[in-house]
Amino acid sequence: MSGNGQSPKGGDTRWVGVGQSGDDDAARAGAEAAREALRGPDPRLLIVFCSDSYDLGTLLDGIGSETDDTPLIGCSTAGEIAGSGARDASVVVTALGGPGFTVRTAAVHNASTDLRQAGTDAAAPVWELDDRANRVLLMLTDGLAGDQAEIVRGTYAVTGATIPLVGGCAGDDLRMEATHQLHGREVLRDAVVTAAIGSDDPIGIGVRHGWRRVGEPMMVTDSSGNRVYALDDRPALDVYLEQLDPPKEAWNDPAAFTNFAQTHPLGLDRETSEDHVRFVGDANFEDRSLGCIAEVPAGGLAWLMEGDDGSVLMATDDACREALDGLDGAPPLGLMAFDCIARRGVLGERGVKAEVERIAGHASGAPVAGFYTYGEFARTQGVAGFHNQTLVVLALS
Repeated sequence: MSGNGQSPKGGDTRWVGVGQSGDDDAARAGAEAAREALRGPDPRLLIVFCSDSYDLGTLLDGIGSETDDTPLIGCSTAGEIAGSGARDASVVVTALGGPGFTVRTAAVHNASTDLRQAGTDAAAPVWELDDRANRVLLMLTDGLAGDQAEIVRGTYAVTGATIPLVGGCAGDDLRMEATHQLHGREVLRDAVVTAAIGSDDPIGIGVRHGWRRVGEPMMVTDSSGNRVYALDDRPALDVYLEQLDPPKEAWNDPAAFTNFAQTHPLGLDRETSEDHVRFVGDANFEDRSLGCIAEVPAGGLAWLMEGDDGSVLMATDDACREALDGLDGAPPLGLMAFDCIARRGVLGERGVKAEVERIAGHASGAPVAGFYTYGEFARTQGVAGFHNQTLVVLALS
């Protein structure tokens, strides 16, 4: 068990608290983490990141025993993050409280039937907020449900360019079978859950990945949605494996391929500070195609990407600084990190410890929470906002 938080002082009207528990008993773990997170009066929102090794209904009952009817969103993960470190088989609860926050939540079921409409419906709560100067839409989704960029397009139809989007795709400890989303006391699959948050003070978002291009560009000559069939007019899987020299098991074993591919993404050229990265999640060994978590448009250029612990940790610092810059000099109340599981694979155990320590250092004593994702959301301008193998940091003041 570990926890941290900031309680309101003096005239402060907002507070953020974080609690973490690794208790094997789901009810005890939920109650313990929630109790640690509740550091002030008038809780407005609970955000839960948890291992799906727990019975999630029982976990929510444990959290509810400490919080009554406080609005709640959350998801299963590929690892949980708190200021004390990254863990597996644990639960992290973040609490936002005080009249300086307003919150509205939503859940959209059966998202995969129409991902764009799911995004539109999930964004609706932003217009239920009172007139706060600063607003953000926090979104958690099933990254296995299809092209997540479609969900972002749906949210944009509601929020436009004025309200930023942040969040991540739920995980299942890299099994790539099924993820879960949480809303109130509901345990969902194939869902989008959101919390529209209004705050009296600024909100900052930082986005960096730390990957760099390898070799020559390749033309995406045949793709459909998030499936890539041909690169440079050859089967995509063959081109990918030939250039990377993977272990021999990756040529014909799905699990071995996914384990290798998580640290070898595709990069797509974008007019931003960094290329957009696409997580290569699976291979079809019959038609020789690659499956990515988001759309890879035909006709565009793609690169193989690589990184190391140095470049990834540098990106961690840059993402934190960018998020804190958005606070206009105000001290952070808390930081939330949405960190791709593939970055964890590059860093290794020692690097993961260093990364969480860096995030906590930038927080300057404010609580830190987050999880390892199957994809990240950060839209601060324009329509695009889905990322892979990237760190997204949300800073609240």
